[in-house]
Amino acid sequence: MLHSAGIVGARPDGSVPDGIEDQAREVWHSILALLAEAGFETSDIVSYTTYVVAGEELGPVMAARDAALRPHTAASTLVTVPALARPEWKVEVAVIAARTD
Repeated sequence: MLHSAGIVGARPDGSVPDGIEDQAREVWHSILALLAEAGFETSDIVSYTTYVVAGEELGPVMAARDAALRPHTAASTLVTVPALARPEWKVEVAVIAARTD
């Protein structure tokens, strides 16, 4: 099993894109890299929880998720929150994946 902590839209160099769309894409890019490094695939994701700062558009967050996971689906929860740990973060995703090798 793989349980990630919340993954935010920061790039590998630590910089954070301004917009929710770019941050959401970066989150899923990081998740896919984490899965690959651990020997998992997107089809191994069994659930994920997405946290979005209230007032941000949800469409770009869902579009980034769909682009990363399609055609796979998994149990999911989306929670709007007043803020994340750093003010520039707009989206955070925690993932659980499992394999039955």
